[in-house]
Amino acid sequence: MLNFKRTIIAILLILAYVGTTFAQAETRDIKIINREWKYAQGDKPGAERVDYDDSGWQNVGLPHSFSMPYFMSKDFYVGYGWYRKKLNITRRDLQKSVYLEFDGVFQECEVFMNGKPAGRHMGGYTGFKVDITNALHTGVNLLAVRVNNLWHPDVAPRAGEHVFSGGIYRNVRLVKVNPVHVAWYGTFVTTLELSETQGQSSSVKIVTEIENDTPSAGQFRLETMIFSPSGTLAGQVTSNAVVAGRSKAEVVQQTGKIVRPVLWSHENPAMYKAVSLLYKGKTLVDRFETPFGFRWVEWTADRGFFINGKHVYLKGANVHQDQAGWGDAVTDSAAARDVQMMRDAGFDFIRGSHYPHSPAFVEACDRKGMMFWSEAPFWGIGGFKPDGYWNSSAYPVNAKDRMGFEESAMQQLEEMIRIHRNHPSVVAWSMCNEAFFSAPDVMDGVKELLKKMVALSHKLDPTRVAAVGGAQRPLGNSRIDRIGDVAGYNGDGATQPDFQNPGVANIVSEYGSTTAERPGKYTPGWGDLSRDEGWRGRSWRSGQAIWCGFDHGSIAGEALGKMGIVDYFRIPKRSWYWYRNEYRGIRPPEWPVEGKAGKLKITASKTSDIATDGTDDVHLTVVVCDENGKELSNSPDVTLRIVSGPGEFPTGRSITFKQNSDIRITDGKAAIAIRSYYAGKCVVEATSDGLVPAHIELSFKGKDKYREGITPVTEERPYTKFVRIENKKEEPVTLGLNNPVFASSSSSNHPAGMAADGDTLTCWQAASGDSKPYLILDVEKVIDVRNLIIRLPGTTNPSYRVEVSTDRNNWRVVAEKTAKDAATGKQVFENAGKARFIRVSFEGNSTKCPAAISEMTVTGIVI
Repeated sequence: MLNFKRTIIAILLILAYVGTTFAQAETRDIKIINREWKYAQGDKPGAERVDYDDSGWQNVGLPHSFSMPYFMSKDFYVGYGWYRKKLNITRRDLQKSVYLEFDGVFQECEVFMNGKPAGRHMGGYTGFKVDITNALHTGVNLLAVRVNNLWHPDVAPRAGEHVFSGGIYRNVRLVKVNPVHVAWYGTFVTTLELSETQGQSSSVKIVTEIENDTPSAGQFRLETMIFSPSGTLAGQVTSNAVVAGRSKAEVVQQTGKIVRPVLWSHENPAMYKAVSLLYKGKTLVDRFETPFGFRWVEWTADRGFFINGKHVYLKGANVHQDQAGWGDAVTDSAAARDVQMMRDAGFDFIRGSHYPHSPAFVEACDRKGMMFWSEAPFWGIGGFKPDGYWNSSAYPVNAKDRMGFEESAMQQLEEMIRIHRNHPSVVAWSMCNEAFFSAPDVMDGVKELLKKMVALSHKLDPTRVAAVGGAQRPLGNSRIDRIGDVAGYNGDGATQPDFQNPGVANIVSEYGSTTAERPGKYTPGWGDLSRDEGWRGRSWRSGQAIWCGFDHGSIAGEALGKMGIVDYFRIPKRSWYWYRNEYRGIRPPEWPVEGKAGKLKITASKTSDIATDGTDDVHLTVVVCDENGKELSNSPDVTLRIVSGPGEFPTGRSITFKQNSDIRITDGKAAIAIRSYYAGKCVVEATSDGLVPAHIELSFKGKDKYREGITPVTEERPYTKFVRIENKKEEPVTLGLNNPVFASSSSSNHPAGMAADGDTLTCWQAASGDSKPYLILDVEKVIDVRNLIIRLPGTTNPSYRVEVSTDRNNWRVVAEKTAKDAATGKQVFENAGKARFIRVSFEGNSTKCPAAISEMTVTGIVI
């Protein structure tokens, strides 16, 4: 009888759940409003006014970037942009609380509703909510958004190797809810006792934040139901709560034991769902869904990484968000394709370099079984300059900026955790990347801020580790790698003696850094991980992540930007196939060769049911073939053109690919994403002189139909490479300090990194048995070297040779110095030409005359 009653109760709860799905429109109306915006670049005084004339502005859809169309330039527009959109509001809507959810605006955003300020947010990589309830009226309302991507000395990040294009580059939603509702990202779901029971049972803890926008207090009932991946009811709990007027209240709930839950892992990404039903008496006032997963994670200092009790050596890739043409303004589908490409190659881990990624990206990691390292936007870059642009000291040099900067870093960390905390794919919160690229006199501030961030991370989410990414400097007693629970070592951090079996959970968060144009070489690009087969792992190391998954725009130039195993257009390089073969056992295809080109072929990531709300798009690939359809490496100019129907490329209704251009065709292939904000059949044609053209039909779905000759078509957006400083000589940068250094060997207490630590009293010294010692400095970007300074520690030094290279394979001799020349200690070499790597090879190495370098400094112009 008891079991019968429980069955009846379960059935009634499920029926109640089903019923609430029909009531959701009454309780929570969420609409993506990416379509039909007006945009103008520059600051437009008065553009917040309802009567402002925007008839001359561009018609755009979101996601949108100031830089569009963008193709990897190291320069980008910095300034203001305005967006305007009309919203239709009904009398019934005015009975609701109405707000806007932005997934990301770079980086300062001012929101106006009907000419009045409604909200402001500072920080380019985290979402935010703007309440517009009191600014609305029945009928047409005018939303205006003023955006800028100006560099601010007190806002994180102050520097990085990425680009910092402005715009509303992620989704925007209009949300209408009853005045009492679950707050923005207002649930935190955690699974308890999993590790203790080895996954055999667990209860679910749900902390729900309820927001009351009315002036009166009220008593409410919160029912939370847990549904399994198959949709069956797995658990439920009910609580009562009193919420004061104009305030928020937290309700803490815990279900009973859920026996043998299906565990989420990279091998089986099983997702559960918590459904929160908020009642006032018998009236349902809100319904909120929270996807989550059952899993437990352990990072150890001596045994590596474990998920659900199983040891896994993480095989990872660093991933930036931008893609060809669209820049940072990529759709949810494009983000999911990136995750899938890394999964297809056999990777099971992504490091989100070096900022919080979009909710859609992390949701894709959940669905596809990709473990994710989520990183806060506190990072730096070598060769930073004085304040004023995006390559300044990572931590402020001026005392007046430090309080604001720390508040900014903490704010964005808190927002990142709130937004992504329910995703089972997230296995670590990272505080930073290479924050040591700060002025030496502010390193104490860097360390104290990292400690504060770690403490905040632990407070906000005790279930996950707080990591310090890019922690391979400083060396010696000033290390930052032990501030957090996990250390991420980049580049030479994989081999520096300080970081071997370091006594803290650790991962090689970046390795490789091999610049290559597609198709590239069929090689993994292990870099220094190849030494002693370090790529196979160490028992105390949790894993490794290649730098990097995809080519991306970089303020440090194309050499740094083209280190991906997939190119900017999302076509794999041959190294991607190497990893797929190694990790998944799939042999590479036959490489195309030159032949007699006869025709073109187009393929698409999909051809039907393509949404028109700005969340979806299609990746098109055009291939040069012979007359029998065999792929060739011939790379003639190719044009993709929309011949009928809706749709747009980043350049408008057509795009032309050329060899040796920014919009390129290489090795017989070109690719780009196409999207539409109107429904209908779109026909795309690929043409090239002398070749049989190809066609493909795409079907876009949505309520707003494209009507030939009536619906406005996308304006042409011809590509012009942006140049930030016209007719002005670029200032040189000084590099070397804390850049990666690799050596043939190192003696005790004299690691390679001491040759680039800024301290002339320390030095690298080769091990006594090393008969062919050398040291390589990697400045991580190709520069035109104006001055190279090498300081030797003593008056007795062996002869040496100085060489430079852009790829670490082909070396060019700059100078050869005899022991007599070397005795002078400091050597200056001018105009050494293009280089990324500087190698110093010694002719001898003895106790009396050791091979050693105290410091290397390079000055030049970034290419």
